[in-house]
Amino acid sequence: MGRPIVRLKDIADKTGFSVNTVSLALRDSPRIPQDTRLMIQQAAEALNYLPNHIAKSLVSRETRTIGLVLTSITNPILTRVAQAIELRLAERGYLTLFATSNGDHQDEKKVIEMFRSRQVDGMLIYPRGHRELDHIRRLRLAGYPVVLLVGDADAGVDVVSMDTRQGSYKAVRHLIELGHRRIGLIDGGQQRGNLEKQDGYVRALADAGIVDDATLHAVPEAHSVMAGYEAMAELMARDNGMTAVLAATDSMALGALRWTQQHGLRVPQDMAIVGFDNIEFAEHAATPISSIDYAVDRVTELAVDRLIALIRADGLPEAEITLIEPELVVRESSGER
Repeated sequence: MGRPIVRLKDIADKTGFSVNTVSLALRDSPRIPQDTRLMIQQAAEALNYLPNHIAKSLVSRETRTIGLVLTSITNPILTRVAQAIELRLAERGYLTLFATSNGDHQDEKKVIEMFRSRQVDGMLIYPRGHRELDHIRRLRLAGYPVVLLVGDADAGVDVVSMDTRQGSYKAVRHLIELGHRRIGLIDGGQQRGNLEKQDGYVRALADAGIVDDATLHAVPEAHSVMAGYEAMAELMARDNGMTAVLAATDSMALGALRWTQQHGLRVPQDMAIVGFDNIEFAEHAATPISSIDYAVDRVTELAVDRLIALIRADGLPEAEITLIEPELVVRESSGER
């Protein structure tokens, strides 16, 4: 048997007031005397009454819910992003429904369709592939409010994101200015359709007159500490003269740092390391890791504001791309040689 549904009429029968009076009291209307409101609200609580949000949404055409799609729950920066978004949406009177694609393109499509079937008012999406966006563009063409949390100028969908291309450029320029010429890159790159960090890396090398060398690239299987460790081992096994490395996440940078510790390399004297996202673990590593900061508060504030503006718009305006200038936080892992 299903659970019994408590209706407004049940509260009216219990208290002796009309259904209309009960409805107004539960909405805390000043039209109902305070003592009457309190009596009705206490009766509703005793009966375990829950508002029928489905019925309300049919009237208002809003569910006051937002879908949040991330690639992973284990990525520390995405966990922080999810928490910040949930808090910001709650401040605006919205609930957050959360799902992960686990880095799978088909799973991403499924969770987006799941959210649509639940009639969320809009979605915030961290896409698996920054260049596999046709399914998301179709949402926008259909008038559905959606904001990407990472993307590029040609996304064709609203984007609020850190400028990861510029972040990568800054990190590599920092290493070049320290005298490094053989700089490795640990990044999923084209395998995951996210080329911005690789683009920034290559551009920084080119601007310094350094030729990009494929032997200095490693493509990890994941964004984990172990993946960074294994990628570092792969790079060092090539005997390519590498003296510095940029990792696409701090988790992978931690793995690279662990490899150097186990193999007797001094950081930064023998090997400089820079990561991405500026997570807490990077700051408190055995050798604190330099990192490109991910401005969680700024990204989430602007993304939530933009999504709610789209929800309230009378027809979607032209898509806007907001890329936030990143900052490099320099720590001991890339200090002077």
